[in-house]
Amino acid sequence: MKRMHIQQLGGGFGGRAAGAAWWSAVWFFVVVAGAVRAAESETMADRTLKNIAEKQREIFAAAEKRGDKLDQEAFRTQVQSLTHEYERLLRDNPKFAHAAAAYGGLLGKVGLRKEAAAMLLKANQLDSDIPFVKNQLGGYLAEEGKPLEAAPYFLAAIKLAPDEPIYHYQLATLLVEARDDFLRSGEWTRATLDEAMTHGFKRAAELAPERFEFGYRHAESFYDLAKPDWPAALKAWAALEEKAPTAIERQTMRLHAANVLMKQGKPDYARTLLGTVDEPALQGQKQKLVAQLVETAKK
Repeated sequence: MKRMHIQQLGGGFGGRAAGAAWWSAVWFFVVVAGAVRAAESETMADRTLKNIAEKQREIFAAAEKRGDKLDQEAFRTQVQSLTHEYERLLRDNPKFAHAAAAYGGLLGKVGLRKEAAAMLLKANQLDSDIPFVKNQLGGYLAEEGKPLEAAPYFLAAIKLAPDEPIYHYQLATLLVEARDDFLRSGEWTRATLDEAMTHGFKRAAELAPERFEFGYRHAESFYDLAKPDWPAALKAWAALEEKAPTAIERQTMRLHAANVLMKQGKPDYARTLLGTVDEPALQGQKQKLVAQLVETAKK
């Protein structure tokens, strides 16, 4: 089984999530975890973890801002300092699950995959109800080419935090990328797989309407279905066109809509829609669809 590219909150097990967005998620995770315990009484360990996480957030935000001008050696030194702080915190508090989880996230972020997985497993053993940990472990197993082992972790993350969009997106991505593996297992049919995949992408888009890429992947997922619901797909592309901020993005949605109309057997509507696409960068894609219309007309 090939490794899959699952979008991770940590970026380390897949690396396609935006760095700043991920560190915001980590910070939220740490703060919420600490805040829950603060209702009883915040400990010194809680405060230390918050301080490390804030420092971590600042370091990676600054690194992302510098881009190609980043001083790699200085950055490496800063990250090394963070690892020392985490290790000191865990040495003094060996059963602090949230610290192990945050440290595992850092290790994954900097590409230390096996070390990150080991630390996340430790966190999971200490506290089996941290959705962030479940999600990260699922991503690691997916990247290792073990989708059947990854799925329960993603499902567990969703059960623990049903309103977190990225968890739904992760599971849906896994199901479509490893479809053959799931079908061969005998535990899934194509119908149940398609239903779960579609639901995952749709739920992610509903929970995070500001994340355009979630809505796009939901609309795109209709192409992945054995029995596509083309009317629903057309509505999805139309809704995305309304949200698209630029002309080229709006016209890209129209190309998809025209493609769907062709699949519905409505060439005249598709041709009319294609006539509104005039962005130079989209002419190649447009002409491919026009050519398909010509071929269809000959039959």
